Amino acid sequence: MRKRRVHVFISGRVQGVFFRASAKKKARGLGITGWIKNLPGGRVEAVLEGDSESVEKIVDWAKKGPPAAKVQDIEVEEKEYRAQFDSFKIVR
Repeated sequence: MRKRRVHVFISGRVQGVFFRASAKKKARGLGITGWIKNLPGGRVEAVLEGDSESVEKIVDWAKKGPPAAKVQDIEVEEKEYRAQFDSFKIVR
């Protein structure tokens, strides 16, 4: 199965709404590795690695996020797959 890596920036009401925790749970369920963090200014940043289909599923989920989130925009940058991570973490 083809592997994929994306670097994602999500804006809107995405901090203080359990976006990172929900993303971590979703990522682990899909076998996605990488990390997610809050950025100054209110955006969320993530790097996601996994099989192409699973990465697409979590990106689709991130377009809406958890129930309390109000996603306004999502930027997805394709990157070279590196197999860099062994789990999915929330970083600070």
